[in-house]
Amino acid sequence: MSAAPTADRRVEDLLRELAPRVLGALVRRHGDFDTCEDAVQEALLAAALQWPDEGVPDNPGGWLLTVASRRVVDRIRGERARRLREERIALATPQSELLARPADTVPETDRDDSLVLLFLCCHPALSAPSRVALTLRAVGGLTTAQIAAAFLVPEATMAQRISRAKQTIRKSGVPFAMPEPADRAERLDAVLHVLYLVFNEGYTATGGPDLTAPELSAEAVRLTRMLHRLLPDDTEVAGLLALMLLTDARRPARTGPGGELVPLAEQDRGLWNRDLIAEGTALLGRTLPRGRVGPYQLQAAIAAVHDEADRVEATDWAQILGLYGLLEQVAPGPVVTLNRAVAVAMVHGPAAGLELLDELESDKRMARHHRLFATRAHLLELIGDHGGAADAYREAARRTASAPERRHLTARAARLDAAYRGA
Repeated sequence: MSAAPTADRRVEDLLRELAPRVLGALVRRHGDFDTCEDAVQEALLAAALQWPDEGVPDNPGGWLLTVASRRVVDRIRGERARRLREERIALATPQSELLARPADTVPETDRDDSLVLLFLCCHPALSAPSRVALTLRAVGGLTTAQIAAAFLVPEATMAQRISRAKQTIRKSGVPFAMPEPADRAERLDAVLHVLYLVFNEGYTATGGPDLTAPELSAEAVRLTRMLHRLLPDDTEVAGLLALMLLTDARRPARTGPGGELVPLAEQDRGLWNRDLIAEGTALLGRTLPRGRVGPYQLQAAIAAVHDEADRVEATDWAQILGLYGLLEQVAPGPVVTLNRAVAVAMVHGPAAGLELLDELESDKRMARHHRLFATRAHLLELIGDHGGAADAYREAARRTASAPERRHLTARAARLDAAYRGA
């Protein structure tokens, strides 16, 4: 049984939940996303320092909105060197708002603008890394330091990235509202892609000492749940949520006692979260019959097939291979081909899988990726070429930035070397 959350953790969870509501209310009131977002961050920091010791206010959202509003007003009054900006914001702000309100009295946070913020942070003018960073800060309530640590970059670098993203939003003049129907589909694709990237980075970190960053995956699931509540009829939103739930269900078995990586085939499936699996499969079952099947639904279906097998030998690889074939038609790419190669190997033999891997060596996006070498090593091991497999595992270990993956790959190479010498 897990321990009860600490007071600090409860406060942190509450602040993440309230952050997008407070920011939305503030932007509606003052109209400047950049200034308002900075003010909300300052209010969140003040709350994180005060609430664990002094207690959570009766109206925590109102407290945050009041403090953040005061910060905005201070900036309006204090930035004398930016008179034009000051006048623009001041003119858009009712005179009554320039007077500080007592904390805990503002009900505006009852309105949830999280979806509007998600779409705003995924503006087409922003790069994918900028969309991810801005979403985590503005909608997820994470600090710049937390985001920088998760993506293994200096805090100053992440601060610059977020600042540039906010300047781009400001210069675009985009209104604080849901995009028009003509633009909504394109922007929704970007929103889903950002949430997918955040979840994947949390589930398997691209670098650093830890295999996972659970706070990122948890935040991606939370935001996707929220998006699904607001867009319940969108099948790809439902598909992405199902994919996250079915994948995250395996997290308890992915690492050993020392944090070491445990491959899917070797995991203790009794540790998998059956509640998440049941929720994910039920959601997928309601979604698949409703219309055109997209890539997130197909990936969720693949995850469901894995999760439904009570032991690795019971995995329906033929069904998985068929699903990867559909996925390659809907969303072709080297990662999909790489995964399909494993399914081909499990259905038609390792030699057939290796033939498919040979085709990927000419793809510049994958030719030097550690996962290509790790997959090749696995298939060579299955075919009995222990020497070649050990070499491929070592090459994969040299190319990954993840310390747990490097240790795992190096250990497999050493084990095969020992077996090869003993043969």
